[in-house]
Amino acid sequence: MRVSQFFISTLKEAPAEAELISHNLMLRAGLIKRLGSGLYTWMPLGLRVLRKVEHVVREEMNSSGAIELLMPAIQPAELWQESGRWEIFGPQMLKIKDRHAHDFCFGPTHEEVITDIVRREINSYRQLPLNFYQIQTKFRDEIRPRFGVMRAREFLMKDAYSFHADMNSLEETYQLMFQAYSRIFTRLGLKFRAVTADTGAIGGSGSHEFHVLADSGEDAIAFCPDSDYAANIELATSQLSANASQQEPFNEIQKIETPDQKSCTGVAEFLGIPLSKTVKTLAVTAGGKPYLLLLRGDHQLNELKARKIPFLVDFEMASEETILNVTGTIPGFIGPVGLDMEIIVDPAVTEMRNFACGANEAGFHYINVNFGRDLKAPRHVFDIRNVCSGDLSPDGKGTLEICRGIEVGHIFKLHTKYSQRMKANYLNATGQLQNFEMGCYGIGISRIVAAAIEQNHDERGIIFPASMAPFQLAIIPIGMHKNDQVRRETEKFYKLFLSNGIEVFLDDRNERPGVMFADMELIGIPHRIVISDRGLMQTTVEYKGRTDQDAQTIPLHEIASFMLKKLCTN
Repeated sequence: MRVSQFFISTLKEAPAEAELISHNLMLRAGLIKRLGSGLYTWMPLGLRVLRKVEHVVREEMNSSGAIELLMPAIQPAELWQESGRWEIFGPQMLKIKDRHAHDFCFGPTHEEVITDIVRREINSYRQLPLNFYQIQTKFRDEIRPRFGVMRAREFLMKDAYSFHADMNSLEETYQLMFQAYSRIFTRLGLKFRAVTADTGAIGGSGSHEFHVLADSGEDAIAFCPDSDYAANIELATSQLSANASQQEPFNEIQKIETPDQKSCTGVAEFLGIPLSKTVKTLAVTAGGKPYLLLLRGDHQLNELKARKIPFLVDFEMASEETILNVTGTIPGFIGPVGLDMEIIVDPAVTEMRNFACGANEAGFHYINVNFGRDLKAPRHVFDIRNVCSGDLSPDGKGTLEICRGIEVGHIFKLHTKYSQRMKANYLNATGQLQNFEMGCYGIGISRIVAAAIEQNHDERGIIFPASMAPFQLAIIPIGMHKNDQVRRETEKFYKLFLSNGIEVFLDDRNERPGVMFADMELIGIPHRIVISDRGLMQTTVEYKGRTDQDAQTIPLHEIASFMLKKLCTN
């Protein structure tokens, strides 16, 4: 492709709206243009990248046995009402009415639609299993669209839905999808991790997220470098480590004046003790009843874990008024000693000896508090904290590390959540009606592009992995419009590379060399060659890979074989 016959629109500076590196560089490189809040046009250069991602995804889905279809983006409300999600999905769903005042939505996902198709078309176990997928535009009305296509309202997604006669069949397809996703992200040249995750609004039981590793990622991931264990921080667990303080004798409990110290950090500093020797007491309410949650002072509450406790599903942090009524003191000084309340204790707290906590009196804390003497042995012990770097991995094979990731894929075992509600049945081998077992498998196609840039960039611009780059090779001729020899050699190599199936971007603009170099680096083309009259006088061509520090001088008669070997074997 000749630049003169294409369209590029690069910028030296990105608009002020760009917060993330990927948003900044996608705007500067002209991959996308903003239309409105969370709405972006994919420009020709960006569309080529998007199609590359689609191609890899489609190839791997097809090879896994999935069958492509295309469902409507606009969906009737009746299906969502049937599944019970019309109200549950919340304000993210864009609801619209047609001219007859019938309710529809712009589909945020397609479980209802595909379940309706299958219940109409599939009636026997002999037709199973089936796995349908599509690459389709979705719309979710984000309350605060940000970060460009990373959190846009309209986005491109690959979603697949599988239907099965039993759990074993579902598990087989789930593993096929896990393997297919791993191949997809590997082929796209991304550093990623698959982690166990919560099912969220999609529902079901059992899921894995696939995260592209990047410092700017919104999600924290706990993993063990010495094993396969990895989980979203919301679900990650750890083993309790040996606690030397358990060998300590009980010291005498004392009430200490702490006039201005309301946080565990402040109390620890004031008392000159480690933060890990303090206990954080959080007052919450659920079902109109107050509870206390106890965590080690250096640990953080994991709300998702806490909400999995049956009687805390809908808990809220207690108001100051409630805290005063049930504890007799103000926030910052509450503690479990002497209170007749239900207490939920994190396992790490049960291992503590001689700890400090609030004394339920403004300006005072207790020290040397112990279970079995000052407090009854805890009745409710639940893991309610975020794991920390250095914790023991739950599989016992090492310690945990924490990194950040960008979620680009998610697979779920839905089981019969939708088939049961929507009466999607088939006849089993004994002639009985049975609900389909279902799986659901999503990949954020447009999000992958942004995530790849977050992971692969430098001060000059984007560094696309070869499989995602809009073009494989940039040819930059210097003085092409003035020098016949430069033009002839440029045209010869351009046609040669094209004939060998290489995607070439020939910068035939009458621009200064610095402008052409900067643009090709900004848009992230992996390889470039420079043809100039100076080089031709010495019968050489300059080659530089996008991540190379220095350019190489290649003899003119070797450049074709050099590039063909480099590009046709990658």
